[in-house]
Amino acid sequence: MPIRRTRSRYSRPAWDAGGRVPTIGKPPMQTAVLEPRLGGRWYELSEDGSQADVGKVLVWEPPQRFVISWDLNSKWKPDTTVSSEVEVRFIAQGTDATLVELEHRKFERLGAEAGASMRKDVDGGWPRLLEHFKDEAEASRRSTQASGRAGQR
Repeated sequence: MPIRRTRSRYSRPAWDAGGRVPTIGKPPMQTAVLEPRLGGRWYELSEDGSQADVGKVLVWEPPQRFVISWDLNSKWKPDTTVSSEVEVRFIAQGTDATLVELEHRKFERLGAEAGASMRKDVDGGWPRLLEHFKDEAEASRRSTQASGRAGQR
């Protein structure tokens, strides 16, 4: 998928994580929201309408990258005093493909033991979320190709 379309899938204002990620707020989570602008909020919206802050947008450089804070402590509770960072980079791989790189860093802000625990937790979660987005992008590509073929008939 071209870089602009790939980045828009990751940074659109809201996305459904498909139940594949743990929730920070009150379960069940309806959606995660990332406000696509510098200083924008990143939060979860529960089915009951409650919101739980996860972080905020620190860098917004479309279509190349964005950086968001991860304002959660090792108990998975909101805590801006131990914020780590998540950087997502989009690298064009020709005209029809994009490499997506995700780096979660600055775990040392949580302290040695808590930081190691959080790193272990997220190292298992981020690959599942990226796989979800990959599946969504591939499904969208197939749908777009099918509608294009149907329009040619």
